[in-house]
Amino acid sequence: MTYSQANSVVSDGVQGRLDFRAVTKRYGPTVALSEFSHSFAPGQVHALMGKNGSGKSTLVKLLAGVTEPTSGTISVNGEDRHFNSPHDAFEAGIVTVHQELSLVPELSVGENIFLGRLPHLRRAGFSVVDWEGLHRHAGELLADMGLAIDSRRPVSALSVGQQQVVEIVKAMSFNPSILLLDEPTSALASREVKQLFALIERLRARGVTMIYITHRMSELFEIADTCTVIRDGHYIGAVEMKATTPSAIVGMMFGDAARATRPPRRTLDRTKPVLEVRGLSRTGHFHDVSFDLYPGEILGIAGLLGAGRSELMRAIFGADRVDGGSVMLEGRLMTGASPREMRKAGLGYTPENRKEVGLVQSLSTTDNLCMASLGPISSRGLISRRREQPHVHRQIADLHIKCADPELPVSSLSGGNQQKVVIGKWLNRHPSVMFFDEPSRGVDVQAKRQIFDIIWQKAADGLASIFVSTELEEVLEVADRILVMHHGAIVAEIDPTKTDLTELYGLCMEGARQ
Repeated sequence: MTYSQANSVVSDGVQGRLDFRAVTKRYGPTVALSEFSHSFAPGQVHALMGKNGSGKSTLVKLLAGVTEPTSGTISVNGEDRHFNSPHDAFEAGIVTVHQELSLVPELSVGENIFLGRLPHLRRAGFSVVDWEGLHRHAGELLADMGLAIDSRRPVSALSVGQQQVVEIVKAMSFNPSILLLDEPTSALASREVKQLFALIERLRARGVTMIYITHRMSELFEIADTCTVIRDGHYIGAVEMKATTPSAIVGMMFGDAARATRPPRRTLDRTKPVLEVRGLSRTGHFHDVSFDLYPGEILGIAGLLGAGRSELMRAIFGADRVDGGSVMLEGRLMTGASPREMRKAGLGYTPENRKEVGLVQSLSTTDNLCMASLGPISSRGLISRRREQPHVHRQIADLHIKCADPELPVSSLSGGNQQKVVIGKWLNRHPSVMFFDEPSRGVDVQAKRQIFDIIWQKAADGLASIFVSTELEEVLEVADRILVMHHGAIVAEIDPTKTDLTELYGLCMEGARQ
């Protein structure tokens, strides 16, 4: 690709019309998408909503050229297209920005933007990379998008939000007329979301058509022009954002499906804590943190990204060292214990990054559900499917894991069901304490409700837990008590029944009651 082509993103006249006509995708007897027909108007941001398993991922894969439709027609800019590969989608002007970033941390911003197509010069009969030209034109692209980022800076030095916008600049360097954005804000702080939205506004002003996938309902009304809903592989409808409400969209997504409600709040026995943390500190992350956790209690930890919530839980679990303080678990001093020792002592931990840390994607659902409890399940060090089956079947039934065959790779499950597998993996050990770090990230509304039901039910059975979520509404809804972290310190303890979202957000922002 030449520099002039790379810079053509600044030109006007992008068409961006996208039409689906009776598009169907079958995987054997399973119909993932059925007779989908809809037109996406050019130059708008179209939210695509649907619970996990609804068919929206299939729709994106078809549009990105990852898979081919069984029947039906996709038309781009008024021309019927057949995509045999992602390259065909590129050629048609369609680029996808996936939820998992594809940047190489060790390389510079400019190298990442032009990765796989570095410009070359001929010198003394040899072909050499034109580094000067690369960074000049990468800088032009960044500036044209309104971004003050040095193209020579390594990606590893950028915040997650900056990496996300670099990913979009990389996508725009292909000069697409249609941009697919898959959960672009799932790991961003609020100020980074605003920067991303400003970039999306610039792209919309240029006529780029964007299909925007998110599970954050509030974002739709801030950035989207329309919302298209898929349910069980079928097109349900599309609405203008200015003429609809969140409840109407949820109704389209789930129909008459029952919604879970929180059970009545329990009376907790606070005579003897199951977990005691005193003066815990880790330089650069958190300092002098003290709290108690009681049997059957759901303790929420609220705070903005960077407040130290996840770092605190990792340190208690033994995944990161601490510089001071103590941890007592069921009366035993566990300061400095390893994750294996904490696991044996009765602590389970569902991490925020389930795909890379919580699960082994290539292994089966069975293997993942039993992974944390091989010792108790085995007999004289030997493991067998016969001994695993009761543990697997119990968790699949108790947690309502939608799984056609537990011997298939866990990667074949939806995000919500993968999250349940992470939880089930730890519940097989019958822990006394569970840490839930962003358990609802990247899952749909229905799966989120099911996960909350699991947490509430286990609390009623006596399981103590710590619950962390970037969505403060969730912390208010789920927790019995909330600790607020700000810049690595606990600055407030509040009763969720006696506060509201505005006050909680203010505490997280300012670190003191307003």
